[in-house]
Amino acid sequence: MTPLRFEADHAAGWDEFDAQLKLARQGKPVDGALLAARYRRICENLALARSRDYPMHLVARLEALAQEAHELIYRRQDYGLRRLGTLLREELPRAVRAQRRYVWLALALFGLPLLLSFLLAHHGPDFALRLMDAAQLRNYESMYGDGKKALGRVREADGDWQMFGFYILNNVGIGFRCFGAGILAGVGSALVMVYNGLAIGAVAGHLTRVGLGHNFWPFVVTHSAFELTGIVLAGAAGLRVGMGWLAPGRMTRLDALRTAALAAVPLVYAAFFLLLVAAAFEAFWSSAAWIAPPVKYGVAALCWALVLGWLLLGRGGSHAR
Repeated sequence: MTPLRFEADHAAGWDEFDAQLKLARQGKPVDGALLAARYRRICENLALARSRDYPMHLVARLEALAQEAHELIYRRQDYGLRRLGTLLREELPRAVRAQRRYVWLALALFGLPLLLSFLLAHHGPDFALRLMDAAQLRNYESMYGDGKKALGRVREADGDWQMFGFYILNNVGIGFRCFGAGILAGVGSALVMVYNGLAIGAVAGHLTRVGLGHNFWPFVVTHSAFELTGIVLAGAAGLRVGMGWLAPGRMTRLDALRTAALAAVPLVYAAFFLLLVAAAFEAFWSSAAWIAPPVKYGVAALCWALVLGWLLLGRGGSHAR
């Protein structure tokens, strides 16, 4: 094949590829699969042109296209601290606000049973005993009691790190159940949220009623800002997935489920981040017996303000509305 014939057969494809590269450089959306396919074709054309000793101007054009595409496709992505900062400061709060209907629903499913359970358990022992047996309640009383085995004792540093790992597994496990159960048409997430709200409220109400609130509340008040919010966001992610299954609209149910899962992913990221922070506070701060309760309450108020401010006022500009 002559160089002229080769160029005539492929020039249109080269021009289309060049135009697509220009759009990509400008940050405009392009078909990634088509771009990759055209890049492979350019590489094949370049190999043929070199093997057949075609004119330099032809080889140079193909080399320029291949080099530009290679830099665009394989350019180093910013996954460092700056990218993480942008994700936490802007993208996650904006994504949470975009799914606020599911967040509010998850908050109601979790918060209202928690509040009701607390009030009923604080009023008398009957309600708490309906949710858990007496042995479980005695175990909680021992954990938050005034004896030497109580939570809040002074621990060695290696014990703090061990508890940090335990709290991570525990918190992430709760979050995963809240989210993963959403595949059951959202009903699973709703049930997990309601149950966790009832259980947490019952324990808090029971310990306060039996006079152990002076140990319980200083221990939980700080990390609860992150843990409870993380549970709510994980449940909201599960509800979002469930809604994709229940109400696919004009999409197929499978496509709707994929779309819902993509929308729920930022909620999962935000929940995981909050649960990780909660585990750190629970291991290294909440258990510190040398910190006075008023200090813990003050830090807790600051943490609640930071979490709510992050989610409600985090940078997102007009995209958050």
